[in-house]
Amino acid sequence: MRHFLALTFLLSTSLAAVQAAEVDRAALVGDFVAAFNAQDSAAMARLVTDEVQWLSVKGDSVAVETAGRDALVAAMDSYFSSCASCRSKLLEVQVLGSRVSVIEQASWQVDDELRSQSSIAVYEFAEDRIARVYYFASE
Repeated sequence: MRHFLALTFLLSTSLAAVQAAEVDRAALVGDFVAAFNAQDSAAMARLVTDEVQWLSVKGDSVAVETAGRDALVAAMDSYFSSCASCRSKLLEVQVLGSRVSVIEQASWQVDDELRSQSSIAVYEFAEDRIARVYYFASE
């Protein structure tokens, strides 16, 4: 009986650790999107690895949009200066190991009209930092 209790405790402790890691990664993606919405590229940079890659997936091709933290910051700063009204909202979040998949809804203002579109993104982690973002363009 003692062995069963010890095994049960060990399994429940391991499950709690896995669930905590999942919650942390989902929260980090939420923090990344919040930094995007604040148009704070420095805050975004703190959440990624030095070698972060942003990849766009279209059909059977994958293009590297940015490679490296500095390139991501430069791209975000340029993007923010061209779209002050751009925001993103996470509609669904799913964690599977080192990856967090999301359905994001982007919105922006054109004159007096609010526009939006949804897309899928997969955030890949290296420990507690975002190492890669696979962005699937909306259809």
